[in-house]
Amino acid sequence: MKKYHFIAIGGAVMHNLALALVQKGYQVSGSDDEIYEPSRTRLEKAGILPPAYGWFPEKITSDLDGIILGMHARIDNPELIRAQELGVQVYSFPEFIYNQSQNKKRVVIAGSHGKTSITSMILHVLKDQNVDFDYLVGAQIEGFDLMVRLSDAPVIVIEGDEYLTSPIDRTPKFFHYKHDIALVSGIAWDHFNVFPDFEDYKAQFSKFMDQTLKTGELIYCDADELVKEAAEKSLTGGKKTPYHAHPAEIKDGITYLQTDLGLLEIGIFGEHNLQNLQGAMEVCRALGVSTSEFYRSIPSFKGAAKRQEILATGKSGILFRDFAHAPSKLKATVNAVKNQFPERKLVAVQELHTYSSLNKDFLPNYANSMDATDVAVVYLNPHAVALKKLELMDEATLREGFKRPDLMLFTESQALKEYLLTQNYTKTNLLLMSSGNYDNLDLEPLKAKFNSNEA
Repeated sequence: MKKYHFIAIGGAVMHNLALALVQKGYQVSGSDDEIYEPSRTRLEKAGILPPAYGWFPEKITSDLDGIILGMHARIDNPELIRAQELGVQVYSFPEFIYNQSQNKKRVVIAGSHGKTSITSMILHVLKDQNVDFDYLVGAQIEGFDLMVRLSDAPVIVIEGDEYLTSPIDRTPKFFHYKHDIALVSGIAWDHFNVFPDFEDYKAQFSKFMDQTLKTGELIYCDADELVKEAAEKSLTGGKKTPYHAHPAEIKDGITYLQTDLGLLEIGIFGEHNLQNLQGAMEVCRALGVSTSEFYRSIPSFKGAAKRQEILATGKSGILFRDFAHAPSKLKATVNAVKNQFPERKLVAVQELHTYSSLNKDFLPNYANSMDATDVAVVYLNPHAVALKKLELMDEATLREGFKRPDLMLFTESQALKEYLLTQNYTKTNLLLMSSGNYDNLDLEPLKAKFNSNEA
């Protein structure tokens, strides 16, 4: 029986990989200094929840087949040091995925935005078409128990992150998957704390494209000028396939694809999602799924978690939640909701939560990103700013950065909740955007306000 130990097992993707290995029949252990829900309950149910928080070098023994090192761990982690002393193989997450999939056709979905949605669409269609495949995706998807599957399937579809691999490997994760098929959806500056130079950030995607084998395929969004430029200059000898948004039209708040067979109703919307859908279609074609088969499967796709997720619906208003936090994601989401429901007022709330978004030097990248919303609100927690050792920005600074003179700022979760609950949502959509949770803001009263037809 293979034996693996996870350092920082509580992460969203890390604990999913741990559970996937348990399903595969491997012996799994792990450690972490904090584990939140739902990771905690899921690990406990599988019998691999660490009995205590912290790092325990005695857990690292020479009979382990490997250590899987999470990005959350520090380079001086006691368990990591012990593993290095014993000569136990240390894998980063992406290195381990590659190790388990060397004999598969590897599809990697990359981009500053859209990669989770595209990966989710591909997974949905392949499953609906009864294709056997493995996967790694960065969000929980309806119909899939885990975010990771490793089996004997001949194909694996991977959401490829450009963020750093591990504490001991400061290169982007997506370099390690050694793809056969690559898709790049968009390039927009993100991870300001890791890539302070935009030219360096763009260069990572160029290197990734160049890795495409002569026998492989590079699928890219030519509606994104930076992606188009990089792809056209790429040194890869593989096939290059450009794509842009699938033709569609909106009727009464519903999006329909324009196809040779007529209009086809889908459950997602927005120009960016129509680009995502077309990219997913190109990948599915490369894997042998026909256009007609794709059209049969995609209408039942409802989206990935926290991607234009509908939390509640009233008579004339919808409460949305979205993961958007980077400028490009924020702008795309705001525009999508407004274009889908142009007759409705749009109230948008953006939590500045990441290092990049809380950094005053990065703030100008948010200029005009909330122009399409009728009411623009920003929430930030002074404690989160202090933890990141950054300067707390005031309302005037944020208004100038967003180029939004009427922007409202809240720095207390309770005050934001009171404000939102006092608003009238008749013919109004409320869009909550964050990679965080507004400091555990209770959304149930807001859901109740919409569900009770007050909206």
